[in-house]
Amino acid sequence: MSLVLTDITVTVPDGREQRAILDGVDLSVDAGETVAVSGPSGSGKSTLLSVAGLLLRPGRGHVEIGGVDAGALSDRERTRVRGRSIGIVYQAANLLPSLTARQQVEVVAHVNGRLDRSARMRAVELLTHVGLEERLRARPGELSGGERQRVALARALMMEPSVLLADEPTASLDPTRGAEVMRLLLEEATRLGTATLLVTHDDTEAALADRQVVLDRASSTVG
Repeated sequence: MSLVLTDITVTVPDGREQRAILDGVDLSVDAGETVAVSGPSGSGKSTLLSVAGLLLRPGRGHVEIGGVDAGALSDRERTRVRGRSIGIVYQAANLLPSLTARQQVEVVAHVNGRLDRSARMRAVELLTHVGLEERLRARPGELSGGERQRVALARALMMEPSVLLADEPTASLDPTRGAEVMRLLLEEATRLGTATLLVTHDDTEAALADRQVVLDRASSTVG
């Protein structure tokens, strides 16, 4: 399924006036396509991902996931869609310290009420795809930064999301591990046919995507 953002506008109070963080942004990502979003600090990149991930309602505009207008959904319905149709990878892996790598991935299915034998097998399959088949029982303290981020990627893909959002997922990694995680992210997105929106400050990473868009800080429009 595709992700379509239309006329997305987000404003915040600025004294007696409103300041636009995003102003009339239009952006679409097809199934299996990876689009990189770049732009200067303050241009609204992370805000755009929050809107796309149904974490923030825009002041104006529409978010469509697979043709469904998320603006018409209740907060409970948005939470359900987010849990089952959207995977998110952040700058930090944000793993639970007491859980093993396999349990980190399985917990997504548990939260969605779908932790069964098939889900447990899928967790192992995903971790194998990202090169962690020998680290299934390792806890976060036993994993390197690159390994933790690979667990986070597997976790984001656990529910076979239609949309994958990645907010500078390699920012905390050294160049070698960062390139490794980026390669895996792009490979998995293509393999699963996921519409992927990637925020990055790295021009080299952006060039690996199918398409690149730039947010302008002055107007927060796509260029």
